[in-house]
Amino acid sequence: MIFKILAVAVVLFLVYLVFFKKNREKEVKVKKEKIEDEMVECPTCGTFVSKKEGILSNGHYFCSKECLQNK
Repeated sequence: MIFKILAVAVVLFLVYLVFFKKNREKEVKVKKEKIEDEMVECPTCGTFVSKKEGILSNGHYFCSKECLQNK
């Protein structure tokens, strides 16, 4: 009786690994691909800003127009 319960548990565990672990691996790969923005430091105030949101001037990323004017 114990062996039957153990066998069913092992089979259920294997089914879990086959079907659900692959889905989690795909989700992790998708999340890694989505993270493509990089944080850079504003040379004026030292605040970190993403490259997408920063203001690019002379090869430097600034966090705001005020920092750009005060450079």
